[in-house]
Amino acid sequence: MQGSGYLIPSATHRTETTISRSRLITTIAHTPTVQDAREFIDAMRAEFPDATHNCWAYVTGPPGDTASIGMSDAGEPHGTAGRPMLDVLLHSGIGEIAAVVTRYYGGTKLGTGGLVKAYSGSVQEGLAGLITRRRVVQTRVRVRVPYSDVEMLRRTLAEAEAEVVAEDYAEVVTYEAAVPVGRVEQFRRSIADRTAGRADIQAIT
Repeated sequence: MQGSGYLIPSATHRTETTISRSRLITTIAHTPTVQDAREFIDAMRAEFPDATHNCWAYVTGPPGDTASIGMSDAGEPHGTAGRPMLDVLLHSGIGEIAAVVTRYYGGTKLGTGGLVKAYSGSVQEGLAGLITRRRVVQTRVRVRVPYSDVEMLRRTLAEAEAEVVAEDYAEVVTYEAAVPVGRVEQFRRSIADRTAGRADIQAIT
């Protein structure tokens, strides 16, 4: 993971190639959860119900994270589709990503090595044109300040590019906010300095 975030797909992307008369359609999507990945795979199966194979792989965590992965050869010989596709995704530097390679058999057998090359190459080709964006990793914090410090708190949150999640106005003002990980320490220092220690800041787990 680089800095306070990592790259994820910005939009669904599709490429198509023909190898030894087999038509291979690669679709890549942003799938932040396993459920999202499964729904995407199901959607591809529904779109191409007559395909010979709909092979797939996904990494729903940060780039290279193997804690939440999945793959399937979808009827191809074991280890010739899902694993090569997953290996490409794991080394892509992109997280929260799923790929489905839809194959229409063209009558010429590719062989084990040919299948591995075809499926891994199809995903690599899809990644080459994929538009990405940076996902910012955030930490949730709770800040309590006197009413006199509310405007200062709002300015400090804006400076930290934090997202306000909840506000509560009682005896004191309480804000819950999602702060980019790389800005948390500076945010804490700024709040402490600007309130002369009047603020109470806690991390929310």
